[in-house]
Amino acid sequence: VETVDLSYKLSSEDIQQTLTNIGLQDVTSIVNYVCDSRAACSIFSLPFQFDYLKDLGNKFPNIVFSYVTYLHVKDNDPFRHEFFVRIVRSFPLLKYLCIYNVRSSLPVDLMTFSSENCQLYSTIEYPHLTTLDLSYAHRDYVEQFLNETKTYMPSLTELCVIVRDLIVVTNNFTRNETRRNCAKVKTLFILPPWLHVEVGKKEEIEQ
Repeated sequence: VETVDLSYKLSSEDIQQTLTNIGLQDVTSIVNYVCDSRAACSIFSLPFQFDYLKDLGNKFPNIVFSYVTYLHVKDNDPFRHEFFVRIVRSFPLLKYLCIYNVRSSLPVDLMTFSSENCQLYSTIEYPHLTTLDLSYAHRDYVEQFLNETKTYMPSLTELCVIVRDLIVVTNNFTRNETRRNCAKVKTLFILPPWLHVEVGKKEEIEQ
C-alpha cells in the first residue's frame, strides 16, 4: 500500500474496525510500515493456517502462528532483542528466517560485541531453524544471532550473510562465542559478491 498521500498512518486498529463494521469475525490484520511511504498489510482468518509469512514488522498480534515455517521480517524501525523473544514464542516451528533491516538494533552506548553487554539479555533458542538470511541486515543482527550468549540455533545448516560482517562478528573466525551456532553450518551464501561455499571444501573466504 502506497501511503505517501495519506495525512495519517493507517494502523491495524483502523483495519480491524473496518472488518468489524462489515461483520467479519475471527479475522485479524497486521499493518507494517516497511518504509516511510509504503505499508504492508496482511488480513487473515484465525487460526492462521499458512506456512509462509512475509513483511512482518515490530508490531504483530499476540497469537501463535503454529504452521509458519518460513518468515520474512522487515521494518523501518530497528528490531530489538525483545522482538526476537516474541518471534520465538509466536513461531514455534520456524525453519527459515530472513531479516531485512539496515537500522542498528542497539543504543550507541551498547554498540559493542563484548560478553559483558550480552549478559543484559536472555538467550533465545530457535530449536528448528535451519536457514538464516542476514544478507540485507545490519551487522548488529549478525551479532544477535551468531553470539551464543544471545541466541542458540542448534539446527542451523545454511547461512546467508555479508562477508565483512561475518569476519568482524566472528573476529576473523576465532571468536569462541560464535563457534557453537556455526558448528553445523554446511552452506554459506556470502556477499558481495554472491559466493556459494560448501563448508569443509577448499574454498576460503578472503578479507
